[in-house]
Amino acid sequence: MPDDADDASEPSDDEVVRTAAEAAEGIVFKHYDQSAVTDLDVTVTFEDGVLDVDVYLNAPEDADPDPEAVAQEAVETAGEAVDELFAA
Repeated sequence: MPDDADDASEPSDDEVVRTAAEAAEGIVFKHYDQSAVTDLDVTVTFEDGVLDVDVYLNAPEDADPDPEAVAQEAVETAGEAVDELFAA
């Protein structure tokens, strides 16, 4: 039965995906008003213990900070949020 207890304490795949996606979106909208973002696509998969996060961000080219830097920060923050989820 200890294995069942360990499984119960682990977050579900859906919870991992949701946590990562929310963290990534939070970073994007921390830097930009929602109206300034013309397209945002956050794709998260979690299979066999491997997290994959991809952020496509279309913001004005003259946006500050740089959209590529914000997308990268969003990916990194998503990973950190999932790490925290497993550590809890």
